[in-house]
Amino acid sequence: MKIPSLLIGLVLGAGSMTVQAQSVAKKPLTHDVYDSWKNIEGDSLSADGKYLLYAINPQEGDGLLHLRDLTANASKQFARGYRSAFTTDSRFAVFQIKPAFAATRQAKLKKKKPEEMPKDSLAIHDLSKGNTQYVARVKTYKLPKQNGEWLAYHLEAPLASKAPKDTTKGKAPAKPAAKPAPKPATGANKQDPTELVLRHLPTGQEFRFDRVTDYLFSSKGSTLFFVKAETDSLHKAGVHAFNTATRKAMPIDTGRVSYKNLATDATGQQLAFVASKDSTGKDLRYFHLMHWTQKDNRAKVLADTVYKGMPSKWMVSEHAQLGFDDKGERLFFGTFPRPTQYEKDTTKLEEDKVSLDIWTYKDPLIQPMQLKQLEREQKRSFLAVYDLKAKKMIQLATLEIPEVALNPGRTADYAVGTSNVNYLLSVGYDTPSKQDAWLINLKDGSRKLVAKAVRGNPRLSPAGKYLYWFEPADSSWKAMSVKANTPMNLTRALKTPFYDVQHDMPTLPEEYGLAGWTKEDEHLLVYDQYDIWRLDPSGKDKAVNVTDGFGRQNNLQFRYLSLNPTQRTIPAEDKLLLRTFDLKTKSNGFYTDFVSKSGAPQKVLMEPNSFTAVQKARSADRLIFRRGSYREFPDVWVTNTSFNAPQKVSDANPQQSEYAWGNVELINWRSNDNIPLEGLLFKPDNFDPNKKYPMLVYFYERTSETLHNYRQPAPSASTINIPLFVSQGYLVFVPDIVYKDGYPGESAYNSIIPGVQSLVAKGFVDEKNMALQGQSWGGYQIAYLVTRTNLFKAAMAGAPVSNMTSAYGGIRWETGMSRQFQYERTQSRIGGTLWEKPMQYIENSPLFFAPKVETPLMIMSNDNDGAVPWYQGIEFFMALRRLEKPVWMLVYNGEAHNLVQRKNRKDLSVRLSQFFDHYLKGAPEPAWMKKGVPTLVKGKEYGLELIEEPTTTTPTPGQPPVTNTTAVPVNAGK
Repeated sequence: MKIPSLLIGLVLGAGSMTVQAQSVAKKPLTHDVYDSWKNIEGDSLSADGKYLLYAINPQEGDGLLHLRDLTANASKQFARGYRSAFTTDSRFAVFQIKPAFAATRQAKLKKKKPEEMPKDSLAIHDLSKGNTQYVARVKTYKLPKQNGEWLAYHLEAPLASKAPKDTTKGKAPAKPAAKPAPKPATGANKQDPTELVLRHLPTGQEFRFDRVTDYLFSSKGSTLFFVKAETDSLHKAGVHAFNTATRKAMPIDTGRVSYKNLATDATGQQLAFVASKDSTGKDLRYFHLMHWTQKDNRAKVLADTVYKGMPSKWMVSEHAQLGFDDKGERLFFGTFPRPTQYEKDTTKLEEDKVSLDIWTYKDPLIQPMQLKQLEREQKRSFLAVYDLKAKKMIQLATLEIPEVALNPGRTADYAVGTSNVNYLLSVGYDTPSKQDAWLINLKDGSRKLVAKAVRGNPRLSPAGKYLYWFEPADSSWKAMSVKANTPMNLTRALKTPFYDVQHDMPTLPEEYGLAGWTKEDEHLLVYDQYDIWRLDPSGKDKAVNVTDGFGRQNNLQFRYLSLNPTQRTIPAEDKLLLRTFDLKTKSNGFYTDFVSKSGAPQKVLMEPNSFTAVQKARSADRLIFRRGSYREFPDVWVTNTSFNAPQKVSDANPQQSEYAWGNVELINWRSNDNIPLEGLLFKPDNFDPNKKYPMLVYFYERTSETLHNYRQPAPSASTINIPLFVSQGYLVFVPDIVYKDGYPGESAYNSIIPGVQSLVAKGFVDEKNMALQGQSWGGYQIAYLVTRTNLFKAAMAGAPVSNMTSAYGGIRWETGMSRQFQYERTQSRIGGTLWEKPMQYIENSPLFFAPKVETPLMIMSNDNDGAVPWYQGIEFFMALRRLEKPVWMLVYNGEAHNLVQRKNRKDLSVRLSQFFDHYLKGAPEPAWMKKGVPTLVKGKEYGLELIEEPTTTTPTPGQPPVTNTTAVPVNAGK
């Protein structure tokens, strides 16, 4: 997008000068700061806790990978490093290095071919010696899970040299070379065949293998398995293994056309994969399930179309992930019914063939959903198992029971099968949807229906002894012994609600969640709004409040925080770390408690900050976490498991100290229905309660729990960037909203307007210069509010529904679902069909009240929005235009519900500022608002220049008047 280029920030014009007049020491944020504002990614600790890796990356441009020696308090930086990892022995750090941003951009400008584009490099850093080795043109790398001595990396294809001159003219033709193999079809192999390098890190010894498309380490690093592609008749495809102890490679299976989906058992002594002899160009390719053991040292076919246990006319899936159980006794794979083969009709031209979709009322899924799910259905597989001890295949999933889940570790003798096949016609209308559940015996494939029309999600406990789920129909936790098959209601006798008590949609509420299971399936730990409960799945023992009711008594919410990512059960005898949230003050922190001991939890720390990304070193008492607040970027901190003397180790955005930033506080008021509500008020630096400030009101549903979240300056995908507007001298109010079924618009009005009025009553809000902004559901509520009140001087509604009667019968094109469900059961909250509640659909539709709108309105409705049809924006725009109301609509071509392309986000950010600055601060009107941008100049002119003429808008009292300057063209994005 080529736009006349001057600094974006100049468009803010007088709005910027207003804040500068207030505070000379701090400069206001402008749109040109976005690219330099940074994020932290990939933070991780070495197993011994001595080293830390994290990358600090700008939103656009080249990042910097940091490697810190936490013992020596020293650090090294590596430009553009990412995808970093430590070896398990904490001796090496390995990471990839991106090409320079400028080099990649220049290559794109030169329209380089994909293979000619700049490629990643690989860095191998010796932590003890401090030296780094680099390898050019690397696609990927892998490390074993339990062995720190080995590294495998896959190289890019070498750059092709220019073709030499033809010197064979007049000479006898050369002997023909080996016949080249056809190039694998897309998806036939994970990567194009190139060289794979295996490196012994302590010695630097390397082993190289050509024509590799896929590779996999065994967990302990004892074997590297890899797939070679066929490149010609002399170099066949195959699966190979390299033994890292003997330093020898050997073929496992060769001669077939395709090999896919490598999987190894926990010991590395077994390998499974699928293979096919069919050419990649065939419409239907037959695959074999292959199995190799180190003991036998040969690959065997375990299953194919004709093997015993395979359902008639079914076949092995090439798309399913393979996996062994923890004991290495069972191999799980996928199958599918052989599709009908249709002969190609060569007697017809393409122009003679009819193309249509036929919708019928008997279709389980409507045609748009079928089309959206077509590729997934074409690749759908059904779980099967091969019992390696009994040497037999058992089909587990079927067309009638398509979903089958295993216990963690896959060691149980039962699986749980679920099916909503009998309820597909009501999917969406009846939410949460129903399904039936079966227990399936992995030894013989027998199945038993154990739960009918449940609305929860039955699953197996870690040891496989129980089936359990939360049942929304009666808001209870249930468990069933796989032996007894009798469901137990574990929470019926408790007065405590385990459902979401704040749920305010016309559907059944979901649960608060669960912490997990203790070992051997002894207890299930679940949450209520505040506390953690211990439930006996057998139903014999009474439920126990593990946190002793301390959460409910003190308005604290406790949630278990596991410090071991590989842990499948909760150690009941250990002291547990609990993530803690104060529901009143919104402070965050940590407590500790025991599952097996009575007594109140013990506080570790509670602060008016947010805490995220908590990680523990695997073999040391060292933690890292991120701490942040509205004013503090969430940098990386280091401490121990007691959180003693935490130290900040990163500083991602030191430039923030140069800018006016602002503060945030929690606000309380009562709705028109006398319901206590909360909201967030963001205030500029040097806030003076004796002055009046323009105010933007942004909302969605409930957001007050984000009081201590950091909000980064970034171009807008759809909503205002709060730090930018606060830095520019605006107040920003973010109210919570509570809803009444059937009256979503009225509920928004009853929640938001009293909150705004309570702030106006405090005297520091300029009630003549207030505006609204929101997106999607927030956009709808804004469209509704401007039909009910003239309190606001301007409003921006992103992707609003304006006419519920027409939207009700539409399609959510990103999923293919009917839109009816969201009005009847979910967010739109009407609670009935259009014909059951026609007046409520009309009363909640802004379109029917368009003549009442007096507020200038800016709409964004993008033409590829798959959530809210863009014609909803068109309907409202056309009505307001017909009524000669001030209205603008932005339609970003090819963009979705929220903007994806950064250039468009930058453009929208500028237009939001121009729109609100014009109406609330008296800034000059931009050309796109004053004159529009005709199609004849689309892509050449953008209308961002300011029109110089006297404005009739009154600036905010107490602030300096806006000074008009020369019209400035603005670059909204690169």
